[in-house]
Amino acid sequence: MPTPESLTTARHADFELEVVAGVWPDDIEGEMVFSAPAISGGLPYGIFDFGAISRLSLTPGTRGAGADRFAWRTRTIETPSKRIHDAMPETFAPSPVGYTSPFGAPNASNTAPLPWGNRLFTTWDAGRPVELHPDTLEFVAEVGHVDSWGGPSMFGDTVLPFLFSSAHPVADPERDGLWTTKLEPVMEPTFGMRPSVVWWDRSGTEVRWWPLEDISFAGSTHTVSQTRNWVILCDSGNFKADPDEMFGGERSVRIDESSPVWLIRKDDLFAAPTGTPVTPICCTVSPPNGHFYARYDDSDGISVVWEGMDLMDLAFYLRPDDLDVHGNPVDPASVGLYNMAMAPETLTEILFDPERGTVSERGSFREDWTMNLQLSAMDWSLEGMSSPTLHHVSYQGCRPGRISQRAARLYEDRIDLAQVAEETPGYLATFERGSMELRSRWEYADTSELITSPTFAPRAGGVPGGHDGYVVQPVLSDSGFRVEVFDAADVGAGPVAVLRGTAKECVPLLLHSAWTPTLEGLAPAERLRFSDELTDEKLAPLDDEQRRVVAKVADELDG
Repeated sequence: MPTPESLTTARHADFELEVVAGVWPDDIEGEMVFSAPAISGGLPYGIFDFGAISRLSLTPGTRGAGADRFAWRTRTIETPSKRIHDAMPETFAPSPVGYTSPFGAPNASNTAPLPWGNRLFTTWDAGRPVELHPDTLEFVAEVGHVDSWGGPSMFGDTVLPFLFSSAHPVADPERDGLWTTKLEPVMEPTFGMRPSVVWWDRSGTEVRWWPLEDISFAGSTHTVSQTRNWVILCDSGNFKADPDEMFGGERSVRIDESSPVWLIRKDDLFAAPTGTPVTPICCTVSPPNGHFYARYDDSDGISVVWEGMDLMDLAFYLRPDDLDVHGNPVDPASVGLYNMAMAPETLTEILFDPERGTVSERGSFREDWTMNLQLSAMDWSLEGMSSPTLHHVSYQGCRPGRISQRAARLYEDRIDLAQVAEETPGYLATFERGSMELRSRWEYADTSELITSPTFAPRAGGVPGGHDGYVVQPVLSDSGFRVEVFDAADVGAGPVAVLRGTAKECVPLLLHSAWTPTLEGLAPAERLRFSDELTDEKLAPLDDEQRRVVAKVADELDG
């Protein structure tokens, strides 16, 4: 089978897990949080659906779990967008890139959790970061009044403003703020997106933003990374909207073979008033990526782990009439999921020299088995980011049943069909930072299962860097969701403990995960209210019933 059917057939729910193998470590602590789209079936491409947040407590008997049990808790993210949709679903029209409505474009907030100090946020490429209550997981606020973002990215001044941003903003540990992005369309020299750097110091309800001078590109800024002195942006290169497809035609736009990268000095941003264009240092890197992570210490250059996504076109999704590369109808349970990788992925450590504008390779790894680089785990502490030791990566293996003939035809001059003919195992692998030399790996030979986003959980009192702690690896399976825990110093030795749901519960598609210490209570802060952005101009295009719904949602959230 291509991937577990439960990715789209299971539903989010609370349950408890228990140890079914090994011994649970007594020096692991904190929690693991996950973002996920709801996969409701209401959209042709499921990853645009409204978001959910799930939390696994790594300490037994907490968050309401029984003795020797581990709590799994899930909540839908009740943004203003979600509340308005639920009140008037008939006004939300599905499209290949999410919902449209007379209220504006909804913020699905379904991609990545962002624990930050004593607060918890979730993110999405097409919406502002969203703050959640760390205990109840309920919606708290969106980040930054739309006017302080320089207005919406497109679609006009609506009740639900569309802000094309980044799914992976990054918290600055020394300046206590958040770096993210905003994209907006431009027509010169051709149609494209102009990127801006966005900064929020989390002390209020406004952000600052600076457009990049004379920069336009066709993709998205999925990840933001940083060093002590630099912000790093790039065109992810693996997601491009196709206007013909959006209007019912066939997809013809292809992902790039290389990506532009922009380096911006933080001091230059803070020295300029908000809205002032700044000039970045421009570089080019290949292959395109989904995610990249810089070493925070930049005293000897900007060193970045570049997680390449070779022939991974994330804008390509499976349709009900699709055939896979073997000519078989795609599994109905895979419809609405993304087309998986059509080549092995390249993992590289890159050194940027901003003074010379040069790019050099410190180490690289790519073999036939490195198919479908899913996601990675690293130590996000300041010390761990400054002196990283190990980088842990999950590969999902080759999945020909999730590669459509349409995609293969579009990339026929770039794809080796023999390389994607057979299902292959997934792997959890560990690489040395700097050289990208393979340290160890663990094989997932059962191709009916799918490993998803791993997380590094630091050992209590351990040494920072990514080696002294645990890698927590979730496994999605129709036989029941499980969580495997590895010693980060030697994942090749196999899991030291395994959790499984007490009733072998299944869990649907999960995207990014993150480790967080156990957070309790809502931190005091000034926060944006939904009603703060409502104006007569925004409400004027709505009919009486629609305006009543908006007012009701505003009253609920203000309360």
